[in-house]
Amino acid sequence: MKRRTFIQNSAALTAFAGISSTAFGASQTDAKPSNAAKFKLKYGPGFGSFPELAGKDPIDVIKWCSDQGFRAMFDLGLPNYPIDKQEKVMAELARQNMDMGPFLIHADFSKEAMVLRDPESRELLRKKVLDGVEVFKRTGVKWGLMVPGRFNLHMAWDYQTANVIDNMRELSEIAEKAGLTIVLEPLNKQDHPGLFLTTMPQTYAICRAVNSPACKINDDLYHQQITEGNIITNMETSWSEIASFHIGDTPGRKEPGTGEMNYRNIFKFIHNKGYDGVLCMEHGRSIEGKAGELALLESYRVADNF
Repeated sequence: MKRRTFIQNSAALTAFAGISSTAFGASQTDAKPSNAAKFKLKYGPGFGSFPELAGKDPIDVIKWCSDQGFRAMFDLGLPNYPIDKQEKVMAELARQNMDMGPFLIHADFSKEAMVLRDPESRELLRKKVLDGVEVFKRTGVKWGLMVPGRFNLHMAWDYQTANVIDNMRELSEIAEKAGLTIVLEPLNKQDHPGLFLTTMPQTYAICRAVNSPACKINDDLYHQQITEGNIITNMETSWSEIASFHIGDTPGRKEPGTGEMNYRNIFKFIHNKGYDGVLCMEHGRSIEGKAGELALLESYRVADNF
């Protein structure tokens, strides 16, 4: 599953299509465990992670996920919900004592959104953040994700970096006054060639230069395994600037345990750091159907057993 496809699906989402997920096989009876022990960390399924087990009604999905021990949900497309559905979803999350992961403020992979000193682009970015502030005020979800867009082929890299910092200072000032946190996400060059932001050190340096509590990092562990590896060391070094996580194993961007990443050790490190935010399950399922959904649930039980 590629990020561009994922974001397009989220943006089109009003029927709560969410993110797909992963699993082994079990009986119909086994498919409906209730009131399971809560996970140590706030893993956030998408509203489409368990369509056969949880159904498609968002309120039912929240209740089912809570019964399985999940303490959060995730959908980049939250701003696209009708306002009444936003309110109903957030009210049910509050009843279940669950959080919601970051929503999408802006990610256009075709434009040089932040690397230029372009008045039109700056005004667009300001409007996107102001719209994100309204989503925050309405829902209480305090993280909004942004991707700086493409790099410029003709401008020196350091000038582009300075422009991104200047843009983010302006946007962070708007967000900070409202209580919203912008999370910048670096993406890998293999899936998304041509983007400006790709590594944890690069994103860390930008956040430090912006120097605002409203400018932080969304650490997508799938992307960073491809880009640079050394996952735990990079988390440790960048920890002061990390506000949220996306999860996915590689290769394949499926559930933990299907690739080369040791998610049990990764989750243990994050837990030991005292992290209390959402880890968004932005990945696919390795097995289709009900068996795959049960395997997805089991994969998180195994990885959370540290």
